[in-house]
Amino acid sequence: MDCVEIRGGKPLCGRVEIQGSKNAVLPILAACVLHEGTSRIDHCPRIQDVFDTIVILELLGCRVWWEGHCLAVDASQISQWQIPAQIAARMRSSILFLGALLGRMGKAELPYPGGCVLGARPVDLHIKAMKDLGAQVEEKEGCILAECRMPKGKEITLHFPSVGATENIILAAVRAEGVTVIKNAAREPEIGELCLFLREKGADIREFPEGRIEIIGGVRLRDSRHDLEADRIVAGTYMLAAAITGGCITINRMPENHMESVTAVFENMGIKIERIGCDVIVDGSRKRRNIGFLETAPYPGFPTDLQSPMMALLAVTEGESRIRENIFEARFKTAHQLKAMGADIELKEREAIIHGVPALHGTQVEAAELRGAAALFLAGLRAEGTTKICGCHYISRGYENICGILSDLGAEIVTVHQ
Repeated sequence: MDCVEIRGGKPLCGRVEIQGSKNAVLPILAACVLHEGTSRIDHCPRIQDVFDTIVILELLGCRVWWEGHCLAVDASQISQWQIPAQIAARMRSSILFLGALLGRMGKAELPYPGGCVLGARPVDLHIKAMKDLGAQVEEKEGCILAECRMPKGKEITLHFPSVGATENIILAAVRAEGVTVIKNAAREPEIGELCLFLREKGADIREFPEGRIEIIGGVRLRDSRHDLEADRIVAGTYMLAAAITGGCITINRMPENHMESVTAVFENMGIKIERIGCDVIVDGSRKRRNIGFLETAPYPGFPTDLQSPMMALLAVTEGESRIRENIFEARFKTAHQLKAMGADIELKEREAIIHGVPALHGTQVEAAELRGAAALFLAGLRAEGTTKICGCHYISRGYENICGILSDLGAEIVTVHQ
């Protein structure tokens, strides 16, 4: 999927079942290599980042197959510890194989990871943590080479609660000698889900509310089956689709317990959210209030992954709103594309000042990263006329069958092959 055309102006109505979590499944797939046996993951999303991770697993020597929406990984025959540049360059999460391969093979070689262009996103925290666990790490010619025959547990304090660095430490520590303690660990739900997946395999991991994680290494792992939690960012995106189009969408499998910061923003804007059994109904038909000020923050704060999609909604919400981006310095790239559609957005360093306009206008825009692509889809759903969005391969990295789902909800959307 390279380009799509959306004819906007239709309220979206219907029911959506939320896919399994992208941000949780990628570290879990890396964790599969730690066990000389089989892991099964239910509700695994069929998205490009998963397909690319499967390629990495197979290159390492794993056998991988689908059983419906369950993905099975047999890692008993792993023989490689190197990840080629052409596959690692496609996604940021390839860095998670650093800790996993150190734990399983005692060495790892991988290029600097790719993915979305969101700023520097350095891997220095990952490298320092591997050194703390006893690894020798060499950086040369765009490549990271790490070696440690037996990582040893240690107390590690992160100066920033990085999700990826926390995950890499957990992966390396599961098979390390002794006890590893992580202080100021990230507390995002995907961290807890990675720990749960590993505990289901027999690992001894304890989590504490203040961002402390303890791993007793060296416990023998076993075959397991894990039911992946729903994707909170995808859920938030479909909530925004209801709000921006003035529609009403029923969401099934919404991980409400991890979305309090998001639902609080919606309710403050006057968007009606009703819970009936396992369903959440988002009614965007009423007039919205502007948010005033919103800033992204590590969990449990408002997620940076929903900042760009939220900007699309605020662009057509009366009054002035301000967004401060505290996680990624280059996450306002989509603002320029929204402005081409008629949005009134002023950028000042890490802040975006948004003056709501009555309408957006269809034109041709270009997605540059995953969540920015989602924002452009939302803007196209609201805009007058036809919006052509190019660079849509980004959205396939994290959203399963989004064009089909939006069509089922009433959107006029077609794929354009170039």
